Amino acid sequence: MSEEINKSTSSNYSADSIQVLEGLEAVRKRPAMYIGDISEKGLHHLVYEVVDNSIDEAMAGFCTHINVTINPGNSITVQDNGRGIPVDMHEKEGRSALEVVMTVLHAGGKFNKDSYKVSGGLHGVGVSCVNALSTHMKTEVFRDGKHYVQNYSCGKPLEAVHCVGETTLRGTKQTFQPDDSIFIVSEYQYQILATRLRELAYLNAGITITLTDEREADENGNFKSETFHSTEGLREFVRHIDASRTPLIGDVIYLNTEKNGVPIEAAVIYNTGYSENVHTYVNNINTYEGGTHLAGFRRALTRTLKKYADDTKALEKAKVEISGEDFREGLTAIVSVKVAEPQFEGQTKTKLGNSEVTGAVDQAVGEALAYYLEEHPKEAKMIVDKVVLAATARIAARKARESVQRKSPMGGCGMPGKLADCSDKNPANCELFLVEGDSAGGSAKQGRKNKFQAILPLRGKILNVEKVMWHKAFESDEVNNIIQAIGVRFGLDPEDSKKANIEKLRYHKIIMMADADVDGSHIGTLIMTLFYRYMPEIIEGGHLYKAMPPLYLCSKGKAKKYCYNDKEKDEFIQEYAGGNEKDINIQRYKGLGEMNPEQLWTTTMNPETRTLKQVTIRDAQEADYIFSMLMGDDVGPRREFIEQNATYAKIDA
Repeated sequence: MSEEINKSTSSNYSADSIQVLEGLEAVRKRPAMYIGDISEKGLHHLVYEVVDNSIDEAMAGFCTHINVTINPGNSITVQDNGRGIPVDMHEKEGRSALEVVMTVLHAGGKFNKDSYKVSGGLHGVGVSCVNALSTHMKTEVFRDGKHYVQNYSCGKPLEAVHCVGETTLRGTKQTFQPDDSIFIVSEYQYQILATRLRELAYLNAGITITLTDEREADENGNFKSETFHSTEGLREFVRHIDASRTPLIGDVIYLNTEKNGVPIEAAVIYNTGYSENVHTYVNNINTYEGGTHLAGFRRALTRTLKKYADDTKALEKAKVEISGEDFREGLTAIVSVKVAEPQFEGQTKTKLGNSEVTGAVDQAVGEALAYYLEEHPKEAKMIVDKVVLAATARIAARKARESVQRKSPMGGCGMPGKLADCSDKNPANCELFLVEGDSAGGSAKQGRKNKFQAILPLRGKILNVEKVMWHKAFESDEVNNIIQAIGVRFGLDPEDSKKANIEKLRYHKIIMMADADVDGSHIGTLIMTLFYRYMPEIIEGGHLYKAMPPLYLCSKGKAKKYCYNDKEKDEFIQEYAGGNEKDINIQRYKGLGEMNPEQLWTTTMNPETRTLKQVTIRDAQEADYIFSMLMGDDVGPRREFIEQNATYAKIDA
């Protein structure tokens, strides 16, 4: 049978089968290939592509101000005071250079070294992709005293580039309306854009970026707006990230230099915490997977600190073997490099591959750090003492870990006592519910499908790993139960014993299931902190989820509906009682334990009917800041955050 199908398929495969997509049709056909995805991330990426063009103008020394506006209807306007996109005729294309830039893939000034020495991207697909994925886009160019305009629809020009008058302005203004037939999310989130624009202001000191949301005015008729400007650049950036941590040394170790033709900027600070937080950038792109610049930074840090410790005989009394990772505990750093022709591993531009950058960063950081240690002997001693403490803790953690590490993820050896495992041994099919409390755990065990669903009840709130040393975490029963159950292993990476190995991950879905109240939210946050600090690979792999149990069971007569929020409840009341709540029987679920096994299965565990939220890391440095602020010791920033965001919280009295 299969042979016949293959023959049939083969016979129909001819020249007519080859489809040629003209212009920007390819982008509209496969948008995720160009912008990552068509959800929230991709929608916001459109803004970044346009802003990056303005940043490139700033990096070339021609732009100082960038204004980003969220317009009513969720269109976006980005305006800068750069040189303006050229509008003269393109000799080869026989049309305006502006139209070429806006409508042709792989066209732009980034390929010409005379136009841009350094830029965020070299693919030339940025603004043309934005144009292709917008129902309408308007480009205005203010250049040589003239105001030029061209309008487009779905990437196709509606008119020729034309002059509409004279102007004293300079620069480019882009307004676009994302196509909601392509994107599954159409509403821009102010905070997401603000985080990225703040980051760009830190990375490009001296540039002023303004974000304004004109979708809704406050009671005084003013729109929400912020201006981002940094005079100290990365110094301010690293202080911002570390704002909720206790500093170990007085000030930031900073360098801004050029080695082997590579501009390098870095800011380093040590705190009293136990995690390493290094964020790397290439031409303003967050390379969260690291690469050659991160390798050079780590090498310089280890070599320079080790040499200083050896020269001062600071390690002689310690009697512990020092590893490279010990030098990075409690470290927060930002490394930003500018590379003329960056080679990224993959289209996503998240890992730098240029080999020459390793040596350049190594040399620059090594020289700056050695100078700092010589000039600041008191701080240097504090850093070395921290390193010795880290080494001692690492050895203790290894011993604690080895005593509990799950030997065989596929078998019963080393399984935590309360784990009700599933019978299927294929991780891709299996899911583990981390359930708050024994009561809900009992209902979940009875209601589950034991072929592919495992249940691990948790006794109350797990350890807050943000506040403890590594070996203390491995001494916690609840933490160990989770690590054992999912089959994660530590200590396999020769350069980083803290790196989680998920090759033998037992479940590809790990689902937090807690009550829909304050305690449940706290437990969920503690679990997410554990995974983010100890096993970020789980989150990055898309394996961590949060179950969304219903808040209400609404019924009237034979009509019955589980409602997951107040909006759904109000809609039910309106539909079946004309808005009169007294005519509706409403059961409020205070906890999962109130549901019987059948209800728990129907509402929260059945893959056909449940709602799961996937936990993702949208922005690495912002996530680092949020976790340290919410889960750390410093109360001030946490109180400020709660006060600012309390308006968005829904408290059930």
